Amino acid sequence: EMLADWKSTNEELVPFPLKYNPSNFEAFIEKINGFKIKADEGFVPHSTFWLLNEDKIIVGASNIRHFLNDSLLIDGGSIGYGIRPSYRRKGYATEILKQSLEKAKDLGIKKALLCCDKANEASKKTILKNGGNLWKEHIVEGVATLNFWIEIKDEI
Repeated sequence: EMLADWKSTNEELVPFPLKYNPSNFEAFIEKINGFKIKADEGFVPHSTFWLLNEDKIIVGASNIRHFLNDSLLIDGGSIGYGIRPSYRRKGYATEILKQSLEKAKDLGIKKALLCCDKANEASKKTILKNGGNLWKEHIVEGVATLNFWIEIKDEI
């Protein structure tokens, strides 16, 4: 249902593991869980998490990279997250990032890099609400991008 919601808007699926074929859901989950240990070539190990609302509906997903490579320092960062279109503007983005930072802390990450398009005011506000500090603004493939660092404290 979440993927159909996203596809109905023709938006890009975020985070990227949602792009894998989920028709065999068990194989899909096994595949993305395997990335915790060995990622596809060119990727770092990463973990995917789901955000469910009070009705147990999947409203979003996040992907945490266990460490950064040179490419992720430019675009992608430590955490990618997305909320399905019909559940936006309800506080779920702030919550998924908050919980993702807690998971990142469990993975030993002390400082998380978050990236968003400069034009994406909602993402910018979400990152700032979670303690983001602007590091740099630059152009990635013709798009103005903002990169923020979030210090992950012992108590989030």
